[in-house]
Amino acid sequence: MPIADDPPLLDVRGVTVRFGGITALDRVSFQVRAGTIAGLIGPNGAGKTTLFNCLSRLYGFSEGSILFEGRPLQEHAAHRIAALGISRTFQNLALFRTMSVRDNVMVGGHCRSSSGFLSNALRLPAVRREEQALGEQANRMIELLELGPVARRPVSDLPFGTQKRVEFARALLSRPTLLLLDEPAAGLNHEEVDELRQLLRRIQAELALTILLVEHHMNLVMRVSDQVVALDFGRKIVDGTPAQVQADPDVVRAYLGVEA
Repeated sequence: MPIADDPPLLDVRGVTVRFGGITALDRVSFQVRAGTIAGLIGPNGAGKTTLFNCLSRLYGFSEGSILFEGRPLQEHAAHRIAALGISRTFQNLALFRTMSVRDNVMVGGHCRSSSGFLSNALRLPAVRREEQALGEQANRMIELLELGPVARRPVSDLPFGTQKRVEFARALLSRPTLLLLDEPAAGLNHEEVDELRQLLRRIQAELALTILLVEHHMNLVMRVSDQVVALDFGRKIVDGTPAQVQADPDVVRAYLGVEA
């Protein structure tokens, strides 16, 4: 478990994002400690996806800073984020549907590849060793996410919940320190959501991951998270344990429009 005095893995400091005259994020600040699961919640339009896009460097921000492992994230281009140790899934699956499960998973490890175009084209020994190591890591992720029986099948043949696990495996193959999950429960039934909860706890423990998830499924967030950050209209309204957030009147107002 993380120690309270340890520096945070992720430190969001006063981040502000504006699109024309609209303020999507308004001086948002929070910290996520290593080895924890943090949930990011809020009604539609609260700024959750905007914040995720800032963490992925898809969006810039006009004010504030984001520190990852103590270093400013904004110094790095978007294509370098995975190599830094941040990996992400998307609400809408971004898989190669005609490719096999295993090939889709393998794609996730190429951001860590050290070989260049020429050495790949010539199939030098170092490239073959690297591909072999990547294949072994892919097999481990496939086993961890219980995808072995469908590893050779095209992802288009698989149920939606299984495709979600393929995307998780691909994200994990980049060996992230921080895993960003964008609405992982979207489209899942009640049984699949409970399986997802168990899966998140299992991979977090086995891989010593830190997880930040955006999610509308409150039961999942409150049961799986160590910390919950709630946004509304681009502002942070509360940051605390699941019990603290559930009892906060501002959160109740944001979701229900009434006092607690």
